[in-house]
Amino acid sequence: MLNAIWLFMVAAAVLCAAALADVPVTGADGQVLLNSRGDEITRMAHLSSGILVSAKSAITLVIGLTGAMMLFLGLVRVATAGGLLRPIVAALRPILVRLFPDVPADHPAMGAMIMNFAANMLGLGNAATPFGIKAITELDRLNPQRGSATNAMALFLAINTSSIVLMAPTGTVAIRLATGSEMPFAIWIPTLFATLCSTITAVTVCLALQRLPWFRPRPPVDVEDAQTATDDIGALPGMDAETAEWPLWRKVVAGAVALGVVGFAVHAVVVADDPTAYLRDVVAVHWLLPILVLGLLAFGFLSGIDAYSEVVAGAREGMSVALRIAPFLVAILVAVGMFRNSGALDILIGALSPFTTAIGVPGEALPMALMRPLSGSGALGIMSETLTTHGPDSFVGLLTSTLMGSTETTFYVLAVYLGAVGVRDSRHILPACLAGDVAGFFGAVVATHWFFG
Repeated sequence: MLNAIWLFMVAAAVLCAAALADVPVTGADGQVLLNSRGDEITRMAHLSSGILVSAKSAITLVIGLTGAMMLFLGLVRVATAGGLLRPIVAALRPILVRLFPDVPADHPAMGAMIMNFAANMLGLGNAATPFGIKAITELDRLNPQRGSATNAMALFLAINTSSIVLMAPTGTVAIRLATGSEMPFAIWIPTLFATLCSTITAVTVCLALQRLPWFRPRPPVDVEDAQTATDDIGALPGMDAETAEWPLWRKVVAGAVALGVVGFAVHAVVVADDPTAYLRDVVAVHWLLPILVLGLLAFGFLSGIDAYSEVVAGAREGMSVALRIAPFLVAILVAVGMFRNSGALDILIGALSPFTTAIGVPGEALPMALMRPLSGSGALGIMSETLTTHGPDSFVGLLTSTLMGSTETTFYVLAVYLGAVGVRDSRHILPACLAGDVAGFFGAVVATHWFFG
């Protein structure tokens, strides 16, 4: 199905640009765009130039993601080697066993999935991706038909793309602050409601579709490549060994480090002019990631783990994964860029606007609803433009901000994760994820009307 949608976007882009070949392209301000010679840029020229730009942006994205992936795959190796994930997995075992009956409760995939979900819930952004890559890699080790997604993979990606968050999405809040919002955190609870709707729907649809006969696993076309897709990805260390009891001196040092970090945070909050705002806007936004890095490395050291070697080993894995996902990202981002630059997206928005307006969704918010599953950077640009034009605290601005956090970038996530393990038959993953996107859209609409009228 992902192949069919990808081909549809490319074909629709070319046909639409051909139909509008001589129509000049206008910018967000309504002005006609001009090239370096001062001539009007036509739709076909815009499509043609955008193909190479999209391909370049895909590689730029991979390069930017590689560093984070190398670091966090190293940190997750430290955490698992020291036994940190074992008690967490044990605490969540009743839920995980029910959701993932095909995955052993003590398998490394469980720990990696927990880290991925936790990073998403805390709004750590790209920090969740390396954990997700590791999770999908470990799940593929349990796959009897390499190249075809398992039920566990499908459910994991359905939860991942539905993007449930417990904290306010920091990126969206930052943009709202930059555009002059007087209540930047107002979208927190509406976003949480929207992500709950998307997650519940995605999981329900995923579990229902996996029972249908036409979504059963099928042997991949290229079995050999699929089987060797993850051969160079090392297994997480330490998951098959019991966690040793810490000696007293390690417990004392760990307690001192924890008290020191908490003390610095409390001091920073107390001396601030507005402690509540500082805790919410600075500590919650900027302290979480450094504390996570320090905490995992300190845990590894106190557990007797060679943290440096584990981080280096994880970084080596991250580099190989980045090389593998690059072709998949190029393919999907070029198709999305073509669909947007050809004017096909604008035509689709114009066709849907009368219907969505009737149910309380202004046409100005539709670009975000349609772009969010396709492109994270495109959705970010649309949100910034909408907040600047209509105001961050207007109904359109609030709805657009809530839509930004209601789901993940579905096609990007599927391209990265499935590409990392060479899965070509995605089975029912895309329908389940898109069902979550639709539920997140309506959840955002309901919550925005409920809270802001």
